Amino acid sequence: MAALAWLIIPVIAAVLAMVWAGWAARTPRSTGDPASLAEHQRFLAAMERSTRTGAGVGEGGGPR
Repeated sequence: MAALAWLIIPVIAAVLAMVWAGWAARTPRSTGDPASLAEHQRFLAAMERSTRTGAGVGEGGGPR
């Protein structure tokens, strides 16, 4: 019976490794949400505009 246990452990480990490898190698899902991507692009454009205006750290009425 002990020999069977020593045989089962590597078999289970190999099966788990195969399942994990199959899961890790799967193709990534596409986002498929154009509204979310458009919102992100608008956010990036707004961040670019705010950094181009020169309102950086130390300018304005912030604490010193």
